[in-house]
Amino acid sequence: MTVRLRAHHLLCLLTFVGKGYTPAFAANYRRIVARLDAGEAVELVEGPDDICAPMLGEPEHHCRNASVAMRDVQARAAIAKLLGRPLEAGRAIALTVERVERMRRGFAEGGIRAACTGCQWSAFCTQVAGQGFAGTRLTGTVFSPSAGCGTPG
Repeated sequence: MTVRLRAHHLLCLLTFVGKGYTPAFAANYRRIVARLDAGEAVELVEGPDDICAPMLGEPEHHCRNASVAMRDVQARAAIAKLLGRPLEAGRAIALTVERVERMRRGFAEGGIRAACTGCQWSAFCTQVAGQGFAGTRLTGTVFSPSAGCGTPG
């Protein structure tokens, strides 16, 4: 199985410490992180994903807004450049320990955060990054061929 994620959620995962919009949202997010740390790959998708799922019953939730789709475009481009590989919808990527560490470095340095502009969580995420990502849930997984996506790095 794979975890379906939109591109900007690759950034959100870096600073997730267990907080969220609602208790159901945070519980779902914790389950997703556990699946990723257990070795499931990420399948990149356009639009609402597995993290959005608990919020999709709410009328007019921001998951479907054009501004959020633009976050995805910005995040995909920045992360692809950082990792040196294309990130396209429908393709899988394993969140190895090395990739998570590389993305966290880029996040802390600000190089992959254009998608965070205007996000209500941005200041909180900046604080988490400033504290060395202490308390974050995602660790990444040791690369294995079964996790998908070719070679690590």
